[in-house]
Formats: sequence, structure tokens, C-alpha cells
Amino acid sequence: MFKQIFKELKNHAPFTIFGAVTGIIIMLFFHRLPSNVSYNIFYILHPIHVVLSALVTASMYKLHTCEHISGKCLKGKCNLWLLLIIGYIGAIGIATLSDSIIPYLAEVMLDMPNRGIHLGFIEKWWLVNPLAIIGVFIAAFRPTTKFPHAGHVLLSTWASLFHIIMSAGESLAWFLYIGIFLFLFLAVWIPCCVSDIVFPLLFVKNKNK
Repeated sequence: MFKQIFKELKNHAPFTIFGAVTGIIIMLFFHRLPSNVSYNIFYILHPIHVVLSALVTASMYKLHTCEHISGKCLKGKCNLWLLLIIGYIGAIGIATLSDSIIPYLAEVMLDMPNRGIHLGFIEKWWLVNPLAIIGVFIAAFRPTTKFPHAGHVLLSTWASLFHIIMSAGESLAWFLYIGIFLFLFLAVWIPCCVSDIVFPLLFVKNKNK
């Protein structure tokens, strides 16, 4: 299992680096955005990230619990309640870690002036939690992983970025961009692979599948 996890992390590193680079480019142009504008952008990107994360996490479990052809389950039963729990926890837990907690740690360690933590499933519970459930229900009927996983990685990077921009203030020293790049990479690389790949497969009974 650890060998497979390491392989997945290695394979995902280049695309995650690409995502972090796009984040830095965006920050070069938009780091002076007012805090309230960054806040609103964060709450567009973060909920979409949650939908895709729930979709991929639940799809990964469903596809490895049943045998599928063209999205139709041929045999094996996928417990809908268990699917909902796995998809919801995998999406909300990891998306919060990736988009909010790790960026907040970056803000603290880089001593940003307006640092603060924004937990979507609490601050905007009426938006974020239902979207996670919608992502699971999409996976229940049309499980898919590749495209939503790629989108999920980019959206997670950008959501983390605008969480940081909220706290950045008017100007940033050049060396802070290096620190932000590293945090953007870490905020997405490990959490997204864990939520989309490792976490759902922990619940698959037949590991050989």
C-alpha cells in the first residue's frame, strides 16, 4: 500500500507543481485585491472544490466496490449510506485541510498581517455541506474520477491561494512568493491524493480489486 501511495504522489507531483505555478502567476496580478473580494472568490472556488472532491472520493470507492461497464454496476453492492459518509468526510475533511488549515498555517508562519482561518463547512454550512452531498449522489449514479480529479487539484490550489491573498495586505516581499509556492504545493499534493485515492480505498474489502 505504501509503495502504491508513494507512486501516486510521485505521479501527481508534476501536475501539482503546475497548479502551484498558476497560483503564483495569479497572485502576481491579484495580490492587491481587497480582502472582501478575495473572500468572495474563495467561497466560489472552495465549494466547487468540495463538489469535485466528493465526486472523486465517492467514485473511487464505488468503482472499486463494484465491477462497472459504462458506469453501470454489474455485480457487488455499494452501500449508499457508507458511500455518503466516505464521500462527505473525504471531501469536507480534506478540502478544509487543503483550502483553509494549511493556508492559515502559511499565513501564520509567513507573518501575514490579516491572517485568519475560514472553515467553509461552518461559515457557509448551508452552501458547502449540501454541495458535498450532491457530489456523492452524482458519484452514486455516474462515477468518474480523471477529469474531476484534475479540476479538483487546480481548484484546491486556487482556493488555497485566495485564502492566503485575504491575509496578505497591500504588498509582499519577493521571498514570500517562494514560501507561498511551497505551501500551495503541500496544501494540494498530499491532501488531494489522500482524499481522492488513499482514503476511499481504505474501505474496499477486496484489496486485490
